[in-house]
Amino acid sequence: MERTLIIIKPDAVQRGLIGEIIARFERRGLRIVGMKLMQIDEALARRHYAVHEGKPFYEPLVAYITSGPVVVMALEGKDAIAIARRTMGATNPAEALPGTIRADFGIEIGRNLVHGSDGPETAAFELDLFFEESELLRYERAIDPWVSEG
Repeated sequence: MERTLIIIKPDAVQRGLIGEIIARFERRGLRIVGMKLMQIDEALARRHYAVHEGKPFYEPLVAYITSGPVVVMALEGKDAIAIARRTMGATNPAEALPGTIRADFGIEIGRNLVHGSDGPETAAFELDLFFEESELLRYERAIDPWVSEG
């Protein structure tokens, strides 16, 4: 089992898309093991986006992610990172495949609705930023054997 972090960004929250976005991940078979509505402060935003520090889009990105509430989720499942990223679509909504979150609801990179971890190391780092271990649950769902063979 793999875990990944998803952030439903301020634009998606303001547009009333929280439920639709969560449903997309659940329908794919990913299990929510942690979730909260929160306001990301500047210090947390800077830690989260530290890999982009110094790039021209860094300051606008920090301002954007701190501009309103977000929903952060820890998702779990077989190949959770790759499955979540395919469900989100390409970073640029104009290039995302139809049926993905970004293609169906987005127009431009600066308002692309969701963030997802891009690899196992990033996922571990990001999950630690947003969740205490005690906030992440371990449980089985009755549907799990119908989602994955093992």
